[in-house]
Amino acid sequence: MQAATPAAAVHRGRRRANGALEGEVLAALQRAGVPLTPREVQDTLPGELTYSTVVTILSRLHAKEVLTRTPRGRAYAYVPVTDEAGLAARGMHRILDARPDREAVLARFAGGLTAADAVLLRELLG
Repeated sequence: MQAATPAAAVHRGRRRANGALEGEVLAALQRAGVPLTPREVQDTLPGELTYSTVVTILSRLHAKEVLTRTPRGRAYAYVPVTDEAGLAARGMHRILDARPDREAVLARFAGGLTAADAVLLRELLG
């Protein structure tokens, strides 16, 4: 078996990309509901991720401002800055902020909503 690396890790004979690993680590932290150290995160994840891989993933999520961290002993304990819905909303804001024509992006988004989602959005805005 190949050693796990930050670029990808082996999970039951398959390689996982960074995005999948970040998603698994984030989901583990959200399920825990309390700050976890890299070792605690590693213990909650299935498969054979190395400690250094978990530290790398946590560091990347922290750099992306998805996690906050506080010192705990010789390590940091990490916790998500918000829940899944909040993270999705932050991502949507980043996309809007990165585009020069917010109106066009919002118009395309609104135009692709289902009727039920459009009603819900009107209620939320109203």
